[in-house]
Amino acid sequence: MKRVIFHIDVNSAFLSWEAVYRLYHLGAKQDLRTMVSAVGGDMAMRHGIILAKSIPSKKYNIKTGESIMEARQKCPHLYLVPPNYGLYERCSKAFVDILHEYSPAVEQYSIDECYMDMTGTERIWGSPEDTANTIRNRIRDELGFTVNVGISENKLLAKMASDFKKPDRVHTLWHHEIEQKMWPLPVADLFFVGRATERKLRALGISTIGQLAKTDLEILRYHLKKHGEVIWQFANGLDVSVVQSAPERNKGYGNSTTIPFDVTEGSVAKLVLLALAETVGTRLRAAGVKAEVIAVGIKNSDFEYASHQRTLLNATNITKEIHAYAAQLFDELWDGKPIRHLGIHTSRIRDGYDMRQINMFDIDIDYEKLEWLDSTVDSIRKRYGIDSVKRACFVKSPIDHLSGGVSREKRSVDYSKLKIE
Repeated sequence: MKRVIFHIDVNSAFLSWEAVYRLYHLGAKQDLRTMVSAVGGDMAMRHGIILAKSIPSKKYNIKTGESIMEARQKCPHLYLVPPNYGLYERCSKAFVDILHEYSPAVEQYSIDECYMDMTGTERIWGSPEDTANTIRNRIRDELGFTVNVGISENKLLAKMASDFKKPDRVHTLWHHEIEQKMWPLPVADLFFVGRATERKLRALGISTIGQLAKTDLEILRYHLKKHGEVIWQFANGLDVSVVQSAPERNKGYGNSTTIPFDVTEGSVAKLVLLALAETVGTRLRAAGVKAEVIAVGIKNSDFEYASHQRTLLNATNITKEIHAYAAQLFDELWDGKPIRHLGIHTSRIRDGYDMRQINMFDIDIDYEKLEWLDSTVDSIRKRYGIDSVKRACFVKSPIDHLSGGVSREKRSVDYSKLKIE
């Protein structure tokens, strides 16, 4: 049976969700999607980058990921709105809930895009194109925002198809359409071809996906190693990955944060690390796992990045233990330069019931008691809110006691303080 895979991508997701909320719940008169607008972080908190942009802003060459300062230089009248991740999570759930009505095999690839395996559903819903249009229209009519739907035999081509003309479109990219629809595109449009790879390919005289597809594979292996083989397969429409409705087990857990000010004292940096250890430990415990490798990353005020890791004798998810190892790694890594960004990352994830090997150097530490304490704190925070229990060292500190991930100021917006036009 011929496989049928959909890739559904929300058009300008954060900006679209913000626009719909303002129009239908806050009485806005203007639609952000029709304005030269963008969703951007808080420059005062040093999160000042463009997170999403409207289609009209493209004519000013405004790009996702660039700084707000750069975007303002290109377009001084750019209309900026703050991010609201709490709203985005609710919109994402509503969008995914609709998809589950059409197939049990839905893989959420990110907050604003999903894959669906629609193989064999033609007798239930009709042709792939008709079904895709039904889904697209339902999302627009019921939720107020638009999506693009790509259709093909595999995930790669479905994703490529959804990136064709936007917004609110359905596109197919079957194998017999590759030469016509995909091969003329710039090689940078191919999934997995970043800027560095694009430069290497152009140096080889390869500027389109079609040229890449026809290049001798040995040449690509010589210049790009294994990655050359992967992108050659993609250029030829080859992909054997399946839609995974159940998410894969995490290979690592981590969090990082950009600090609102340059940190020049080790004690302050270790306070930030404690806040990160709190969130990383909470995530590990919620998943019922422990980590055997802990790493610390530092980005200084010159944007230079360095990291250092350590393999532990015993896997752990205890906040105090994670922080202790992170502080040791920090002392070994930090060169004294002002710190802009800190992170804690873990890997070699083990089952939460992994036995602890007895260590003669810490026999006085009651790990069972520490695990019980963390579990109790997690339960209280889950029931009464994340601020219901806070370590005393954070009470009068400018450091958020639960740092990393989506920062607090991005989780909600006080719209009463904004001018809604």
